[in-house]
Amino acid sequence: MIDLIGASEWKMRNGPLSRREHPKVRLKGALCEHCRVALSLSCWEREAVMVKDVAIIGGGVIGCGIARELTRYRIDVALVESEVEVGFGTSKSNSGIIHGGHHTDPGTLKGELVWAGNQRWVELAEELGFGFRRNGDLTVAFDDAEVETLERIGQQGKDRGIPGIEMWSAPRIRREEPNLSGDIVAALHGPTAGVVNPYEACFALIECAVANGLDLRVNAPVTAITKDTDFFEIVAGGDRIRSRMVVNAAGVHAEAVARMVGLTEPVIRGRKGEEYLLDKRLAGIVSRTIFPCPTETSKGVLVIPTFDGAIMVGPTAQAVEDLDDVTTSAVGSAAVFDLARRLVPGISERDCIAEFAGVRAVAAGNDFVIGPTSVPGFLNVAGIQSPGLTAAPAIAELVVEMLGNEGLDLSPKTGFRRTVHRPVHAASLSIAELAELATRDRNYAHVVCRCELVTEAEIRDAIKRGARTLDGLKFRTRAGMGRCQGGFCTPRSMKLLAEMSGESMADITKRGEGSWIVREPDQLQDQEGGAQ
Repeated sequence: MIDLIGASEWKMRNGPLSRREHPKVRLKGALCEHCRVALSLSCWEREAVMVKDVAIIGGGVIGCGIARELTRYRIDVALVESEVEVGFGTSKSNSGIIHGGHHTDPGTLKGELVWAGNQRWVELAEELGFGFRRNGDLTVAFDDAEVETLERIGQQGKDRGIPGIEMWSAPRIRREEPNLSGDIVAALHGPTAGVVNPYEACFALIECAVANGLDLRVNAPVTAITKDTDFFEIVAGGDRIRSRMVVNAAGVHAEAVARMVGLTEPVIRGRKGEEYLLDKRLAGIVSRTIFPCPTETSKGVLVIPTFDGAIMVGPTAQAVEDLDDVTTSAVGSAAVFDLARRLVPGISERDCIAEFAGVRAVAAGNDFVIGPTSVPGFLNVAGIQSPGLTAAPAIAELVVEMLGNEGLDLSPKTGFRRTVHRPVHAASLSIAELAELATRDRNYAHVVCRCELVTEAEIRDAIKRGARTLDGLKFRTRAGMGRCQGGFCTPRSMKLLAEMSGESMADITKRGEGSWIVREPDQLQDQEGGAQ
């Protein structure tokens, strides 16, 4: 929405613009308070001041989902993300579980949104082409006291209207999941649970939102927010964005963002979860997500068959002060594998091919914090820990409704694009299908990643769709996710990134600033203050 006069109109009324008249202009799109037009250092007269209707802070699965929902309407929306690509925070370290809806306690916002969110994932996956499968889950019991807990959870799900929940006896468990521990006496089966690639979902959601007009700003950490009578002004990555409303979906940093506008809530604490990915030789050891009987504070260490077939075990649940602490540890590894073996004795740490950690945002009260605040136009969407991924589509719809209640004009947009181009995954094709593709594009005949069978054509497509880093390629294509963890494909992937971006190999990073793979000698000297 153009809120102020454009530069061309100013020129007609007042003559050409000059930098001398506008000394405050430093950045493209900056607002000159003297003439009330937006100016560009490269071409001053082509820009008009664009005041956003909504600015979303945070590009995890929650922020990306909200962005897509908002671009259904005739409004101007921006999303700012501190990382070099969306989904690079907590979302990339998510377990990827779509919860069945029966584990979450009633009487909480989590409980209200989890089942509604669960139901939206099928449609989203069909529209946006990311990996999703309903594989069901089993929550197991080792003694009579745990059986009672499972019966309570099962009844909770039935009261919510979730279909198919049932208790399984030991013989049924042996039949359905023969690799589970023989000490398990009963299990609660939830057929509505599933698994998803969360980073793929982030990329698809944001690609769809951008296609529908979203102004996406990455590598843009928010450092200040001020508010006058009508607008918020957000300083992000050196740019200034003016917006009528702000959605704080900044994950573990939501408390810091809220403090910028003078709020004392929410209070966010970090809870680190370590996860361990196993070699694909263990694919099929279980077909369903396996939960231990939950405690009051944790769902415990799970055994998760991911969408792509690998088995993942974890997470831990460790309180941390450093909200950016994503280190793994020997202590965490030992705890995870001891508990995973209790569920599935055939699992071994020797099969671990990758380990990672994420920090979950835990709000006071252990529930989601979603809604307007005492600062008009500023909404918090915070404390989105498990089952936040499952609830994400429902959270997005709720936030849009709340923004409407706050005065946002939600006039539907004509021509909203619901879908994005579905990427090709060579590993899922037959030899005949792949050969046919290669006759049209020889890049499908060039294998970049041997472990996961990723072709050059897939790498090039991912770069065209927004991948700027090795992790961006990995999460879009799986290049580097296999047994050798990028030992074979990293140089080839870097070469393609450099070629298509016009950068040098030394400029290519794993996940943004500070994660370079190779450096030129002079760059190393600059980093080390001239030391060799």
